[in-house]
Amino acid sequence: MNEKKETILDDYAFLVSQTDEKGVIQFANDDFCEIAEYSIDELIGKPHNIVRHPDMPKSAFEDLWNTIKNDEIWTGYVKNSTKSGGYYWVFATIYPTILNNGEKGYLSCRKKATDKEIAKAINLYKNMH
Repeated sequence: MNEKKETILDDYAFLVSQTDEKGVIQFANDDFCEIAEYSIDELIGKPHNIVRHPDMPKSAFEDLWNTIKNDEIWTGYVKNSTKSGGYYWVFATIYPTILNNGEKGYLSCRKKATDKEIAKAINLYKNMH
């Protein structure tokens, strides 16, 4: 595993996934699969935290979950892991939504974060737990 290998998103990458209320992946687009290095079959039915990077503070995800469970939109910068042990940064927007079966779910849309935004996020996350 190469934990130092960073994947830089191109300017047009748009990673989309949808989960059920518990964070289990129901849908993932090609950009998400390609960047995370998983096939669609490897992602569907798995918890979204399959791509969680250990550098991300738990409190950031607590804030995320508290926000979306209150039917509010969450935005923030996230460092995710790739299947091979690398990582990538994204600017994420997560929307509460209703799934095809009528149950509550979440739609996550992610795009490239700038170097400046990543530097700010790293600095912020250093002081969080």
